[in-house]
Amino acid sequence: MNTGELIIVIFLFAAVALLFFLSLRHFMERGYLLNNAYIYASGKERKSMDWKPYYRQSAVAFGILGIVFMVIALSVIFHNSSFLILEGILMAGLVIYAIVSSVLIGKKKS
Repeated sequence: MNTGELIIVIFLFAAVALLFFLSLRHFMERGYLLNNAYIYASGKERKSMDWKPYYRQSAVAFGILGIVFMVIALSVIFHNSSFLILEGILMAGLVIYAIVSSVLIGKKKS
């Protein structure tokens, strides 16, 4: 592994650590809620909304993104592009999860 690849891998594992940290914090329902539904809500809406499903949605999304970055780092370490298939599957799963969970949260609100 050359120096450029080493720098990339260090950056990727730092991103993995950050994403897993954010995921853990959101599972514990601590810290600022990094979810579009909360960020774009008005102050009045924020006070009346149930934060729990949004924390869970963000926690799962950060966890999956952490796994995706780990797969990318492993792809760089092992010089194996077949890991990218797994990355694509995980990203597709993340998009599907985000859509389905948003619909389910919307149905519970109604």
